[in-house]
Amino acid sequence: MNPPRRADWRFLLSSPWAFVALGCGSGLSPRAPGTAGSLFGWLTFLLLQAWLPRWAWPWLLLAGLAGGVWICGRTARALGLHDPSPVVWDEIVAMWLVLWVAQWAWHPLTGLHGAAPWWLQLAGFALFRLFDAVKRGPVGWVDSRVGGGLGIMLDDLVAALLTLLVLALALFAWTLWDLGLHGFRVIT
Repeated sequence: MNPPRRADWRFLLSSPWAFVALGCGSGLSPRAPGTAGSLFGWLTFLLLQAWLPRWAWPWLLLAGLAGGVWICGRTARALGLHDPSPVVWDEIVAMWLVLWVAQWAWHPLTGLHGAAPWWLQLAGFALFRLFDAVKRGPVGWVDSRVGGGLGIMLDDLVAALLTLLVLALALFAWTLWDLGLHGFRVIT
C-alpha cells in the first residue's frame, strides 16, 4: 500500500476537484483546516448571498452536498486517507446550510429579511465547529460507520443539523423569555 500523499499547493492545483475539495486552499491551513474551511464557507455564503437569488439556494445546497460526495471521495482516495483534514468542502457546504436556514428562522421572529444577525451567524459557526470537531453522538457514529465521500459529507451534515436544532431551541427559549418580559406584540 502506498503511503498517504501530502496535500500541498501542487496537489491543490492538480485538478479542479482537488481545488474545490480543499476549499480553494483554505484546507491547507497548517492549523485547524476544518475551522479555516468553515470560515471560508461563512465568507463565501455572505458573498454568494449578495447576488444569488433566494430560490437558487436549495439547488446550490443540494448540488454541493451531492457533488461533494463524489468530489470529497475522489480527493480522499487521491490522498490515500479515510477523511483527510485538508478536505474541507464538507465544512463549506455545511456552513452554507447552517447560515441559510438560520436566516429563515430569524425572519419569523423579527420580520426582518436578509441575513441573520452577526451574533446568530457566529453562534452557528461556533456550534458547528464544536459538533464537527468533537464528533460525539450522531456525528461520531456516522464518522465511524460510513466511509468514502458519503461519510465525509454526512458527518458534517449531521453536525449542521445538530447546530440548527440547538439554535432553534435557543431562539425558541429566547422568544418565550421575551414574551414573559414584554408580552405578545404584533410585528408590522
